[in-house]
Amino acid sequence: MGNNIKNARNRFKEEVATQLGINLKPGDNGNLSARDAGRIGGEMVRRMIRSYEERLK
Repeated sequence: MGNNIKNARNRFKEEVATQLGINLKPGDNGNLSARDAGRIGGEMVRRMIRSYEERLK
């Protein structure tokens, strides 16, 4: 995966985490609970689906 894509994905993840009130630190977030990781990932997927559906209209 190219660095641009990886960087964009990380920025997206950080943005979602911030909006959910979850603190991510640069690098390893091994202390992140499974619940919080799931909330971040779930919200990312919801936003990607919403974006895709908007483009179909």
